[in-house]
Amino acid sequence: MGKQKTRLTVEEVNGAWAIIPTPAIEGSEDWRIIDTVDYDEVARSVAGLIDAGVDGIMCQGTFGEGATMTWDEKKKMTEVMVEASAGRVPIFAGVTTLNTRETIVQLKHARDIGADGTMLGVPMWQEIDVPGAVQFYKDVAEAVPEMAICIYANPEAFKFSFPTPFWAQVADIPQVVSCKYINIAQLQLHTMVSRKQIRFMPLEFDHKDAARMDPEFHTAFWSPCACTGPELTIHWRDIIKEAVSTGDWSKPDALYPRLMSVLSNLFPPGGFAEFSRYNIQLEKERINAAGWMKAGPCRPPYSTAPEAYLAGATLAGTGWAELNEMLKVGSL
Repeated sequence: MGKQKTRLTVEEVNGAWAIIPTPAIEGSEDWRIIDTVDYDEVARSVAGLIDAGVDGIMCQGTFGEGATMTWDEKKKMTEVMVEASAGRVPIFAGVTTLNTRETIVQLKHARDIGADGTMLGVPMWQEIDVPGAVQFYKDVAEAVPEMAICIYANPEAFKFSFPTPFWAQVADIPQVVSCKYINIAQLQLHTMVSRKQIRFMPLEFDHKDAARMDPEFHTAFWSPCACTGPELTIHWRDIIKEAVSTGDWSKPDALYPRLMSVLSNLFPPGGFAEFSRYNIQLEKERINAAGWMKAGPCRPPYSTAPEAYLAGATLAGTGWAELNEMLKVGSL
């Protein structure tokens, strides 16, 4: 059992929180492969992200393939991540399952091996209502009170809209300290109704607007891009922090359109809803194309996607890698 830690608080959730895929060995698209995880790449990537300066790491969400990994794979991967991190940054394990009891079993394991919390979505087989969703998080918090919870608010994945009444109620759960958040249009409303008891972490490229809305509170974001070269993610974090301090937003304002011109390639016609149909395949294609991390193939059954979509994901990956190289030589 890992050393007992003090539970992470809202005030301690700041900066760039990287979300990583689960690296797969060659051939992992074949259902006959028993253990598909490239554990050496897990350890290398976790150490590399921390050395680059990320503030936390989350795993085993959607493009982390939490839904297509076996329990044995999830256990060992989490153990490797915790060992590689050596307590330098918080590790939040993904333990979303189809029911409350299995989620609790997995979260207790994460606690026992020294993880700091969980990125946790609601069970996704049957559509859940607000009272059921709130009770789910209450039950998990009661069962494993030592662990911090980052609510994984992806409406497409979980068939739940995460409406305002939900946030008003889960704000009363002390273990709920953050949220992996998508809809920045409602960010201020949800921040208000949660009484700032939850750190809403917007997507990386929305961090600039969030920090402008409320610079004292919106101090963290989740990053799917750190695994395509973390230096640019850290630079983005730091120039926004500098802008908050000085009032001069010229650097993030200049970089933003360059980031978006690259990242827009990832999203096919139809926007986020269409992207969500191929989230795993496109994200792993993007990460593999960038070359910083070897994400490997996708696990079954999520292994096919339209070629045009994959081509866009490749451009998003290579484009980020090019920006990252420009940053390193001082030409960005």
